[in-house]
Parts: sequence; C-alpha cells; structure tokens
Amino acid sequence: MTEQTNVITINGKDYKAEDFNEQQTYLINQVRACQQKAANIRFELDQVQAAQDAFTNSLIRSVEEKTEKEGEAEVA
Repeated sequence: MTEQTNVITINGKDYKAEDFNEQQTYLINQVRACQQKAANIRFELDQVQAAQDAFTNSLIRSVEEKTEKEGEAEVA
C-alpha cells in the first residue's frame, strides 16, 4: 500500500481516499499505525543490538585480558 496526495495504491491499483467507506478508512489507519510501530521497533532493535555487541565485545576483551595475565603469571 502506497499513498500519494489522497491516493492510496493497493496491489498496484490507485484509489482515492475519499472513496473509501468508514471501515476501509479505519483499516487504512490501522495499517499506517502498524507500519509506524514496526519502524519504531526496528529502530529500537538496532539500538539494542548495538548495545549487545558492545557488551559482548567488552566481555570478550575482559576474558582475553584475564587469560593473558594468568599466562604471564605462569611464565614468571
């Protein structure tokens, strides 16, 4: 579904927004709300994934540093 100045395209066919009945207008508004929510969720997911990557990398570095220090202590 795409929209251009009160024209809504559904399955490749253009419809004037004013030609829709009340139920169809309601459904269009629901679709728009769902699209916005999905975009917001993707945005938040990107943030969570970036934070997860940062924490994972910090954990890996911490474990590697500890292993290196333990290896140095064994050599000494």
